[in-house]
Amino acid sequence: MASAGKSLRLMVDHWLGTAPGDKVHVTEFRNRRSTDQRYVCVETLRAAGPVALFFFRHRDGTWCIYPPGRERPMIRMFG
Repeated sequence: MASAGKSLRLMVDHWLGTAPGDKVHVTEFRNRRSTDQRYVCVETLRAAGPVALFFFRHRDGTWCIYPPGRERPMIRMFG
């Protein structure tokens, strides 16, 4: 799913299927830019019980349900 330009709220609505009036709570968050650890955990209540998802902020500003990839060392050849 393309998430470019979508707010966190739109992503939560899409993945959790929330409707107007549904309560969604942020149960955990981290915003450490120095280590690229930016995420929130949101939770809503369903008939079967609580449902929670983590949303990760990527370097390009998008929110996704998967964490950003790590930067790995590279070797470049200049010639």
